[in-house]
Amino acid sequence: LAPEHKYPAAYEDCLNATQHFLHHLEHYGVDPARVTVCGDSAGGNLAAAVSQTLAGRSDLPKLRAQILLYPGLQALDFNLPSYQQNRGVPLLFRERAAFYVLQYLNGNATNLEEVLEGSHIPIDVKLNYQKWVSPDNIPEKFKVRGYKPRVLLDCTTEVFEKVKRFCEPNLCPLLAEDTVLQQLPESFILTCEYDVLRDDGLLYKKRLEDNGVRVTWCHLEDGFHGIINSFGSDWLSFPSGKRGLDNAINFLKSL
Repeated sequence: LAPEHKYPAAYEDCLNATQHFLHHLEHYGVDPARVTVCGDSAGGNLAAAVSQTLAGRSDLPKLRAQILLYPGLQALDFNLPSYQQNRGVPLLFRERAAFYVLQYLNGNATNLEEVLEGSHIPIDVKLNYQKWVSPDNIPEKFKVRGYKPRVLLDCTTEVFEKVKRFCEPNLCPLLAEDTVLQQLPESFILTCEYDVLRDDGLLYKKRLEDNGVRVTWCHLEDGFHGIINSFGSDWLSFPSGKRGLDNAINFLKSL
């Protein structure tokens, strides 16, 4: 776990475990045609990265599906509509989301202000990824609760040097090339309306669909980040969370 073990430690742990599992499916009594990876929040990031890495492998069984529950998939823009609308909504505040991804990358949050205002990535790099990471790709209905376009800010070489690995798909899966996405398995994506990470999921859904990947999408209109974690709790369980979990289970059963 970060910050003691920085990127790519968590990604490599998940990749190694998945590869080991796929190499020894007979030992575990698992059908090679029915292996699915799943993760929520930061785990959704890891599941997406592992799926991409394994997508082109011919020496291992192909994954049957990936399930991504309110995943965090990019660190280029913390001013997308969902970040602006839900900046102060529990359980994941906008500032904490940026704080956590910096802890994961560097083990500290010394460039938090630059990341929040968008002055951590050079303009030419942002423009290179704008076809994928852009509020223009978010359906208009998700902007009605409020959205103010931001002016593109440049950054210093010194700052970018510290965060340039944000451009690596193993850290930010939304930035993977089309040729990688085209090989991904059938996908389930869950997003919540009151979640800063909502638009990460919406942008990835669009990218997968644009590349011919079948996506089952579940959007919880009254959901918030982490809502499924409280499922089964006697005193803090939400019908919306059960609905999201039921949708994921139904997707699994349909495979």
